[in-house]
Amino acid sequence: MRQMPLQTIRLMTGVCLLAGISSIAQAAPPPEAASCAACHGAQGDGLPAANYPRLAGLPAHYIAEQLKYFADGTRQNAIMAGMAKPLTPAQITILADYYAGLPVAMPAPAASVAPILLSRGQQLAEFGDWKAGIPACFRCHAAGGVGVPPYFPPIAGQSAKYLADQITAWQTGTRKGDPQGLMHSVALRMTEADTQAVTAYLAAIKPAAAVLGDSQPLSTGGVK
Repeated sequence: MRQMPLQTIRLMTGVCLLAGISSIAQAAPPPEAASCAACHGAQGDGLPAANYPRLAGLPAHYIAEQLKYFADGTRQNAIMAGMAKPLTPAQITILADYYAGLPVAMPAPAASVAPILLSRGQQLAEFGDWKAGIPACFRCHAAGGVGVPPYFPPIAGQSAKYLADQITAWQTGTRKGDPQGLMHSVALRMTEADTQAVTAYLAAIKPAAAVLGDSQPLSTGGVK
């Protein structure tokens, strides 16, 4: 039997590897994600213009917990409540694992922000304002805002409006579930100017997948 040239073998191997990678990249999302994609995008990148946040790369435990909060009213949002209530625990696990495993895409460049606003935002994110009783965002959400699973999600790269709306929700009590009421107490100390500054700064940071401490998907018992 004639031996195949080494160069041909290498070429065929490369083609097979590329085909395998392509098939993985084009793998269909679970049926449960169909309704999510309408608002959060096909790859979970979010739709900042419509104020829908990025889901890709968020910790699985965090996603699952938020869906439960939407369903039971702990976190109030009419649209998400309607989406979350019909979900079974198994479906929540499937969605959480799927979005946690998606790659984090770089967002479009943020709108131009005044340097003085970004400077104040950076101060609040990195150091806080202890005179006002405001701890640094990165104290809980990690340096760069990449998050610390399971309770502190990544906040870098989310839209400024979405982040500002969440601070307002913590202030008014329409969003709950924070450990020891931490975010509620911090949000109450923030002025409108502080909120505008820190959310503008966080939105301008390039996001990164938050995988620290959350390497196991829910389906394998990573979270009980």
